[in-house]
Amino acid sequence: MDLQNKFNLIVRNLGEIVGEDKIKDILKKRNLKVYWGTAPTGKPHIAYFLPIVKIADLLKSDCEVIILFANIHAYLDNMKSSWDILDYRTQYYEIIIKEMLKSIGVNIKKLKFVMGSDFQLKKEYTLDVYKLSAISNLNDCTRAGAEVVKQVKSPKLSGLLYPILQSLDEIYLGVDAQFGGIDQRKIFMYAREFLPKIKHSSQIHLMNPMIAGLTGNKMSSSDNNSKIDILDSPDLIKKKFNKANCVEGDKNNNAILDLTKYIIFPLLDYKLTSFKIERPEKFGGNLEFNCYEDLECSFVSKELHPSDLKQAVSNFFIELTNPIRDCFNNSKNKLILKKAYE
Repeated sequence: MDLQNKFNLIVRNLGEIVGEDKIKDILKKRNLKVYWGTAPTGKPHIAYFLPIVKIADLLKSDCEVIILFANIHAYLDNMKSSWDILDYRTQYYEIIIKEMLKSIGVNIKKLKFVMGSDFQLKKEYTLDVYKLSAISNLNDCTRAGAEVVKQVKSPKLSGLLYPILQSLDEIYLGVDAQFGGIDQRKIFMYAREFLPKIKHSSQIHLMNPMIAGLTGNKMSSSDNNSKIDILDSPDLIKKKFNKANCVEGDKNNNAILDLTKYIIFPLLDYKLTSFKIERPEKFGGNLEFNCYEDLECSFVSKELHPSDLKQAVSNFFIELTNPIRDCFNNSKNKLILKKAYE
């Protein structure tokens, strides 16, 4: 793959890139090094397939990719995971993320998996935490974590440390770029402003758009009505999709369209050749799409009805998550799940 094709694959479907000019400069010399971090808090939902698909893109473009299980971050975020259950949630996340990657055909041997506590407790890292704490005020850290850390009237000091640790992760993991959702933009901007003040260079930041929740806003682990968990049963997946907000002809704030645009169609490169909508002949017969733009046009023109789209998307995710559910039929994984979220 030549430089331009690598670049195109790295940046496709991203919501924003900060430091884009550096990507090609690095690619002229070597492959890009990227990390994606996930904090083991609430159960992963189907929107997690968005970064999973992007990780597949990064690997296809020969990037070196690290996945960070940010266990200490989970504890710092208003104790969303207590210290006692943190290990079980981290184990659960590791199983789920690896199975999601395998479900779309990613060879996980090409990835490096790192636990946050493996390097975030070391002397040099801790010293840099103190250095950033000394030059950051309350507003700096509150603003940086506003879209990521749980906001309460009387915030814990730990939540203010969260942006500091995430900023330092990109340095101590030795990467060129940090990849995350656009909801983390303020943390990325904090890193770009403050890391140079303690003599670290800022990195490239790659940001995914956010997928709308089933009821509007963003899909969130803390709002059960907005999401579909990876381990939800097929019947529950169908039920949730049938109730999802999807106004005929309206493409705005539409989780169903978001899922097709950012997950299903990018997966055509890895799993499928086209996306099929099955419907009775009396309603026009089956439809088949090779790109998202054609599907959106069909939906906006009201040729494609929301109920038919919902059914096709529902069937797609049921099939995609079947092997992941099967993975939790064994007693060991069932116990991990129970201990993590009992």
